[in-house]
Amino acid sequence: MATKAAAKRLAKEAAMMEKDPPPFCYARPREDNVLEWHFILRGPPGTPYEGGEYWGQLLFPSDYPFKPPGIKVQTPSGRFAPDQKICTSMSDYHPGSWNPAWSVAGILVGLLSFMCTDEMTAGSVMATNRERQSLAAKSHSFNVAQRRFVQLFPDYAGPEVRNVPNMTQAAKPPTPATPVSPAPPAAAAPPPSSSWNIGIMATVVLTCLFAVKLFDMWGRT
Repeated sequence: MATKAAAKRLAKEAAMMEKDPPPFCYARPREDNVLEWHFILRGPPGTPYEGGEYWGQLLFPSDYPFKPPGIKVQTPSGRFAPDQKICTSMSDYHPGSWNPAWSVAGILVGLLSFMCTDEMTAGSVMATNRERQSLAAKSHSFNVAQRRFVQLFPDYAGPEVRNVPNMTQAAKPPTPATPVSPAPPAAAAPPPSSSWNIGIMATVVLTCLFAVKLFDMWGRT
């Protein structure tokens, strides 16, 4: 059961997610458990995940925001092992690096940025870019075949993939306020190709811009 502080913080973050969702990301808590959130990530243009729809979970501890959540992705992506916890500095793998000022939005944009690198941590898998593109094309079909996804996201369970509320990268940078793993920054990781390198570098640069927005927002609350 969530503490009063956790419930209040997560309710506020749910309202912020509806009002000002980060690019390529959307999340909502379960109606019967505010500590369990489910999210959808859309693959950014210029990456092997373009057009993909990736469903996952944030599993918050009862004393959030003082401890980090567990993070899982359910949809096969060629990047993360389905239904396995993912190691990043924003997850419960590294509670010592967690900052209570980080938010659901920051976690999701950090995860998406990390997804677009080839850095290996617990919960990561290896695949070729062609395999990742193939899985991206099949991702919505996989999701709608899962009863749990349909129950959680009935508005996203139609025959065609639906865009999340904010699909405009330039308007609201889809990048995290913090590094996503204890290893060197994602921008230093060798990219799969020069064209994808440009997109990833742009995403990392926009991280700093979104960081300012997030920390300023939480600093005023």
